[in-house]
Amino acid sequence: MLIACILSLRTQDTTTGPAAARLFAVAATPEAMLRVRASRIARLIYPVGFYRTKAGVILGICRDLIERFGGRVPDTIDELLTLDGVGRKTANLVVTMAFNKPGICVDTHVHRISNRLGYVRTRTPEETEMALRRRLPRRYWIGYNDLLVAFGQNVCTPISPRCSTCPVSARCRRVGVTAAR
Repeated sequence: MLIACILSLRTQDTTTGPAAARLFAVAATPEAMLRVRASRIARLIYPVGFYRTKAGVILGICRDLIERFGGRVPDTIDELLTLDGVGRKTANLVVTMAFNKPGICVDTHVHRISNRLGYVRTRTPEETEMALRRRLPRRYWIGYNDLLVAFGQNVCTPISPRCSTCPVSARCRRVGVTAAR
């Protein structure tokens, strides 16, 4: 899950899935990954975004997992954040998806829609995560990202959202919306 999340950054899911499958067919554990050269990892994960950089990041993470965590992926956000290349979005996604622990994964959709609705008033995804942690009941944390990503891709798009077909338009403050369909 951790390595797949690294691959998914700045990359569409339709590209990430096959790239992860190719990589994990060759190396499915941190130990096995360290036996693969960065150049081969890069070829296996191509065409994910920043594939050469990600190959090095993956090797660094695998090295850290072995040296510091006994080869296991840590199950807390704070420990995950100590791994080079792991940010808050990735750490939250790993704890929720791999360990079913509460976390709020804030991507561009979650950040944009939470602000557009007027539910939070923040400038950055990290500020949005912290505001949501204070405001959103814990039982909704894990599902919040999935709900808003699909909604953001299909209805509440970044430019010219489909407000005329939006099921929550009556409650939306439309913060920052200048043109809508």
